[in-house]
Amino acid sequence: MKKFSHLLIKEIKELINKQLVISLVFILVIFNFIGNVTRTEIKKAMAKQKIAVLDQDQSEISRNIIGALNMANFIIEEKTGEKENVVQEIRNSNLDLLVVIPQGFGQLASSFQPAEVETYSFLRGVSIAGRSKSEVVKALLNSTNEYLSNQYLKKKIPDADPKLLKAPIKNREFVVVRDRQAEGSSGLVIGSLTAQGFILPIILLYIVIWSTQMVITAIAMEKQNKTLETLLTVPISRGSIVAAKMLSAGLVGLLAAGIYMVGFRNFFSISNIDVSNALGGATPILKQLGLTINTQGYILFGVSLFLTILFALALATILGVLAEDYRTAQSLTMPIVFLVLVPYFISLFADINTMSLPAKILVLAIPFSHPFFAMQNIMFGHMNMLWLGIAYNFLFVAVMLWWTTRIFATDRVLTMKLKWRKKKVVL
Repeated sequence: MKKFSHLLIKEIKELINKQLVISLVFILVIFNFIGNVTRTEIKKAMAKQKIAVLDQDQSEISRNIIGALNMANFIIEEKTGEKENVVQEIRNSNLDLLVVIPQGFGQLASSFQPAEVETYSFLRGVSIAGRSKSEVVKALLNSTNEYLSNQYLKKKIPDADPKLLKAPIKNREFVVVRDRQAEGSSGLVIGSLTAQGFILPIILLYIVIWSTQMVITAIAMEKQNKTLETLLTVPISRGSIVAAKMLSAGLVGLLAAGIYMVGFRNFFSISNIDVSNALGGATPILKQLGLTINTQGYILFGVSLFLTILFALALATILGVLAEDYRTAQSLTMPIVFLVLVPYFISLFADINTMSLPAKILVLAIPFSHPFFAMQNIMFGHMNMLWLGIAYNFLFVAVMLWWTTRIFATDRVLTMKLKWRKKKVVL
């Protein structure tokens, strides 16, 4: 055990090099930088914005609209003159929104006839603040329309409720999951589950890619520098060597993924983005529907994730043995990246349970797919699918570990090479 611990520490020290530390620090810095820039843009969008208004009508309704714009956190710069001249003036200024209220607007609106308000957006770039201005103006005009239409209906039908006249049909939404149901919006439930499951696939993707890349690169460098031959002469079992390499890569990969997620969390907190508060309305509905994960569910997900990581590391170890040098090792990571990206994108945009049978079999045949869908299977009670995925990955892990140990138990670990031109492995 003491020899194994020394070997494990040695492998970890080789993986945690200067380049890795610099890249991890860079991840934290870049996420904090992006978060600060986003926070600055959000503050700009929430601050008072200056817009230009050309009121050619000067009616009571038009002045009320301008007053509403003032109350909506806008600084109004009123313009006079011909519309074409004002448009040309603002085109050469730093203003980016012009609201034109044409002559006769108040008379048409008060007589409940179609009346128009013109808005000119001068695009000089893309930002949150620039978009919010026109959206606020639209919202104010919609509110004005609502008020005028209610006044018209009250005048024509005094005893009726205008809201009931405009929307006589109400919709009560219910969401049903297995034997449970709750009143609420299915869109809110799906949006909440999507937001909660957004970070999890990123963690899995990051852990697998980081750890496998480190294993392949480390073994390739050992073969290139002839240090693998020395390592194999140490009085320790070949199985312990394989286990130390996989465990060290897994630990460093988890460390890197943790740092990545800290940076990700800092980005959201600095940007004032609180997903839990935004989706707080869905929490009671999720509890009623049983769409929450208990301790047993997290343990099952952890088992599925652990088996997937073991499979990835065993596959990376074999690919690392096939590599001749560092350059070849980089290209050998592509098959693993591709196999991880396929279920990653499918988990974001599709439901595995509603896919056609051939597509479903093809996706689930990839061992990396099962942890991506494990949470969904646990929440919706698809336990047979979950247990089949765990058993399938366990079988793959057993085969890959047996194969890896067999390779390291012989001298083939030093002689195996991948010849791209001949398209075959030479032992």
